[in-house]
Amino acid sequence: MDRYKIIKEVGNGTFGSVWRALNKQTAEVVAIKKMKKKYYSWEECIKLREVKSLQKMNHPNIVKLKEVIRENDVLYFVFEYMECNLYQLMKDRRKVFSEAEVRTWCFQVFQGLAYMHQRGYFHRDLKPENLLVSKDIIKVADFGLAREIDSQPPFTEYVSTRWYRAPEVLLQSPTYGPAVDMWAMGAIIAELLTLRPLFPGSSEADEIYKICCIIGSPSKIRWPEGLELASAINYQFPEVAGVDLSLIIPGVSADAINLITSLCSWDPCKRLTALEALQHPFFQSCFYVPPSLRTKAAVASTPPAGTRGALEHKNSRRYPGSSLNPKPVNNFSSAKPHATLNAGVQRKLDMNNQDVIKNDKNFNSVNRQQKYRPPALNGPTTYLGKTRGVCDATEKFTDMTLGSGRPLAKPSVPPPMKAGGLHGQSDLYPRRSQEILPGRIHTRKVAG
Repeated sequence: MDRYKIIKEVGNGTFGSVWRALNKQTAEVVAIKKMKKKYYSWEECIKLREVKSLQKMNHPNIVKLKEVIRENDVLYFVFEYMECNLYQLMKDRRKVFSEAEVRTWCFQVFQGLAYMHQRGYFHRDLKPENLLVSKDIIKVADFGLAREIDSQPPFTEYVSTRWYRAPEVLLQSPTYGPAVDMWAMGAIIAELLTLRPLFPGSSEADEIYKICCIIGSPSKIRWPEGLELASAINYQFPEVAGVDLSLIIPGVSADAINLITSLCSWDPCKRLTALEALQHPFFQSCFYVPPSLRTKAAVASTPPAGTRGALEHKNSRRYPGSSLNPKPVNNFSSAKPHATLNAGVQRKLDMNNQDVIKNDKNFNSVNRQQKYRPPALNGPTTYLGKTRGVCDATEKFTDMTLGSGRPLAKPSVPPPMKAGGLHGQSDLYPRRSQEILPGRIHTRKVAG
């Protein structure tokens, strides 16, 4: 810890405190989490869920664990520094966030969740305090309650803050999965659009009652497993019809209401997955289709069977009005290892593990079919406010295929004439460069 200069404390929780610090060697500002519990062996440290999960993940929308230090039986986590969290942005704000701001943030969070779930983990404690923001970038943080998807039940009853806790957890289900993260995201999106929690229950029973008042009580048709869970703990659902979400969240688009409704479903099997959420029409503006290809893309035939995964066909049925085939951003980077270690101090650079790099390669090859790309084009895609270069229109049209899989015929060039003839070919598709300016997201500076 001698390499770091502590600046000030920025947070204090049940398991530890977080400090803003400066790396004396690199002048980099970092966040250091000091655990309150004593750790008497290194093996005990590396078995922590937060360490094990973050070791296997490297994504631009997941906070990066830079270093783990054990010194004098005290454990320190060194993270990249983020300016604030979503709760800090909301608590002193009078005007609601624009739908564009909410869309930009949530699109990034769903990308991080999709990566996390594909890597075999779910968070279990999503809430505004655990979504860190720096300018227009947002990252998922605090993996202290993260769990492997294929781990053996029973799972912990208490996970996440009550207001964002899924119904199956409230009803003490011994098994649950990534769908609990999706429920939490539905509640968070609604809160961002209203600056008020959607289900502010004061206890577990009151939380279920608040949920019933919003989305209506479950039935044997809507969620038969939920009625069995309630019966097992001698709980009876109140008979409430529910209300239209558009009355609770006024002034937002129908796509936003539909997204929240699809996430906050009683039955976890009917909730959107993170990949499906990214394909929802609410995020359609996050994908860019060049004007020269928009009419062609609208009439392009569906590729032959087998060229798209089952997930994409499922979502095309769920959202018939959406023409999205998005591609995830996998801008993974690995940190450079430090060369020196002080005597008597155990350190570990998690992201320097070669297994992580190897796993990333394997992961990219396995999940190549699940990348997001707008249909019928190989054009640029805008993510997180950044624009990729636009290929010229000639390459796009020559790369396009018809429904039968045959490429479009290229214009034939007549042979040169001996006299007064054509000596060159005209540019049938003039070159044009296009650029999308990134959306400006103004974060609010929080006092203290």
